[in-house]
Amino acid sequence: MITPKERLFSAIKRKDVDRPPCICPGGMMNMIIEEVMDKTKVEWPEAHSDPQLMARLTYGIYENGGFENVGVPFCMTVEAEAMGAEVFLGSKINEPRVSKYPIESARQWEMLNKIDLREGRTKVVLDAIGYLKKMDKNLPIIGNLTGPISLASSLMEPTYFYKELRKDPKKVHDYMKFVTEELIIFGRAQLEAGADIIAISDPGGTGEILGPKFFKEFAIPYLNKIVDELKPYAVGGIIIHICGKLESIYKELNELHSDVISIESATAIKEIAKNIEDKAIMGNVSTYAIEKNNSESVGKLSKFCIESGVHILAPACGIGVRSGLINIQSMVNVCKKYEK
Repeated sequence: MITPKERLFSAIKRKDVDRPPCICPGGMMNMIIEEVMDKTKVEWPEAHSDPQLMARLTYGIYENGGFENVGVPFCMTVEAEAMGAEVFLGSKINEPRVSKYPIESARQWEMLNKIDLREGRTKVVLDAIGYLKKMDKNLPIIGNLTGPISLASSLMEPTYFYKELRKDPKKVHDYMKFVTEELIIFGRAQLEAGADIIAISDPGGTGEILGPKFFKEFAIPYLNKIVDELKPYAVGGIIIHICGKLESIYKELNELHSDVISIESATAIKEIAKNIEDKAIMGNVSTYAIEKNNSESVGKLSKFCIESGVHILAPACGIGVRSGLINIQSMVNVCKKYEK
């Protein structure tokens, strides 16, 4: 009997599988919902800062018939906080967010902290992975990184950051190199702690925001630097999630070194399949539908995604905390019943 871990590993490498896996990585692509908090009696914001609660909560999704993986953390503020940003940890229904930036310009990047793996929420994530490794050896553990553009624009006012891409590109490159090296350190630590896969989500580094020229100059090299450094340690592979419409950067996406490209519902799966080579496609069930529609509708959307060509079924982005567990279960059940 094939395990969820074996199935996902094979799908990532585009090998034959009995059926598509159904996952949600965590990180920016949040998998946690209020209903599972109630079932596990583990809630936000406490679970953001306690490794045992963090592990228990993500495992609660799987044990209640949900996604076929576990993944931590549950937000994209861990690295920013470790590097000096002030973070509000949110509430049961609201994710953490940066409340104060540590720098005002890319020129000030040397004022930022280096990530310390021995304290704070970076240590919480690493310890949570350690707990998950002991809980179920057949379940894939996904560690998560904030993409380099998104982290850089979380440490200073985003509008200033994007302006400096044009006004001061040399200093931005110096800044991006520093941010990227810190992400590599955190990503490798997650893999050494027991994560099988790393998912990198970069919602601030889309083709719509950057355009093809800046995507190629400021996103591709730093994403690839992370992938190249972490691949030897990622036994399951590496996922990159890019938000938004992707047609303007199809050519550039082929330059990414990741094993998987994860896409939002704004991009058609068939178009990605025609334009992207040598990568597994992951996605892209509408998160609006997962939160607002009934389970039958979500099931139909899931089947459509599979028949359109996804190798790995997943939400198109992070799911809303008030999404119903029955809708997540519907996605998983479609995969379980799918016949090639």
